[in-house]
Amino acid sequence: MQLCRRQLQPGETDHELLWLIVSVTSLAIATAWFAVGLPWPICMFHELTGLPCVTCGMTRCAIEFFHGHFSDAFKWNPLVFAFICSVIAFDLFAFATLAMRWPRLRIMFGQAEKRCARGVIVAALALNWAYLLSHWRDF
Repeated sequence: MQLCRRQLQPGETDHELLWLIVSVTSLAIATAWFAVGLPWPICMFHELTGLPCVTCGMTRCAIEFFHGHFSDAFKWNPLVFAFICSVIAFDLFAFATLAMRWPRLRIMFGQAEKRCARGVIVAALALNWAYLLSHWRDF
């Protein structure tokens, strides 16, 4: 893995701006969705099997998180909790980078590191699902 800082090249995708817009827009849409009183999303996997899916509790986790109830948010779905924290950290970084016109931080992965990262992601999803399956009756 190699970490480098460099200026954005002409014609290059501005990932910081793109993903900042995507995350802020997603938050605004979700907030409007619930403010208007539209129905909660339905999990088809849970409807068909009666068991939680890998992302079950994601909506309740986000609601608890944004109400400042971090321990409750973590209990609903630890992986989503970590994801929300990561998105907030990235958004802060992206905003600072754009506002200060700093060089862009890029991470370069080799082939072996990509395989390892895929394995870590699959393991995280499996562990999260195991947690949800073992605690789904607690909620």
